[in-house]
Amino acid sequence: MSRRHLIASAGAGLALPAFAQAGSRHRMTIENPFIRNRADGQIYQDGGWYYFTGSVPEYDRLVLRRSKTLAGLATAEEVVVWRRPETGKMGGHIWAPEIHRFDGQWHMYFGAGDHGEVFHVRTYVLSCPDENPMTGTWTVTGQVEMPWDTFNLDATSFVHKGQRYLLWAQHEPGIDTNSNLYIAPLATSTTLAAKPTRLTVPTLPWEIIGFKVNEGPAILARNGKIFLTYSASATDYHYCMGMLTASDDADLMDPAAWTKSPEPVFQSSPENNIWGPGHNGFTVDEKGRDLLVYHARDYKEIVGDPLYDPNRHTRLQYIHYRKDGTPDFGVPVKIGPLV
Repeated sequence: MSRRHLIASAGAGLALPAFAQAGSRHRMTIENPFIRNRADGQIYQDGGWYYFTGSVPEYDRLVLRRSKTLAGLATAEEVVVWRRPETGKMGGHIWAPEIHRFDGQWHMYFGAGDHGEVFHVRTYVLSCPDENPMTGTWTVTGQVEMPWDTFNLDATSFVHKGQRYLLWAQHEPGIDTNSNLYIAPLATSTTLAAKPTRLTVPTLPWEIIGFKVNEGPAILARNGKIFLTYSASATDYHYCMGMLTASDDADLMDPAAWTKSPEPVFQSSPENNIWGPGHNGFTVDEKGRDLLVYHARDYKEIVGDPLYDPNRHTRLQYIHYRKDGTPDFGVPVKIGPLV
């Protein structure tokens, strides 16, 4: 994994750098919702910076912001690195971007529909060779070569024991689901190095409400285990998180190496009035403490199609670990300062 633990200057009793004292654009307190109207949020660390990207409600562009502090992402300037064309391929909805840096370049994976065909979604890569991705030149590298020409999105990348992998959600012909999860080693940013492995199919009652969905995979490597979280069911208040677990020394391409948790590991909290948590990721704060990154709404009932409700906000909360080393995500915390 390329995420780096940062030393908290304040915790070490050192003076905060000038950028952290510069006012509201770099606030030091984390509050939820963390970033409003950004679904599918991802936080990535590189070179002493925190980067954030996510889906915008208009589904028409790819955005990016960065900050030297985690809290500062909430008010950091956001730039548009790419806009969809007005017609043709990639001219439809733009979904769930993720930024990664490898092979000497920045890469942003995202799903894009064709113009006029909302759910003809395929995965593409945008790349930037410049040091600063906020001001650099981004160009479309191409479409990821998936095993089938079917609906696919939510690609994420990670490194395990020196090998870079791609994880994604896809509809497989012959299986009566909307999407399953797949893994494969990467040869290049757009090509797979081996035949993919299907890791999970939505079959449990909480995975098939509204739609039969496993999507939004994310990796957390801790305590000798690889934890793969994902999202399930429709994107209303039924949306929730599941988890697969494998040993750190297992063959990740072997589906038998993974064990699925029988119940959701994170779901709506009526007591805190937080609904439909999902499409999560992970980051660490300046003291190296693990946080869950996810989106959810502040209300249960939605008028119209949930995908066009703009109020899926990115949120953060700390992760605790049980005695056996497995993560305990708890319940979505209520609106307000994160403690």
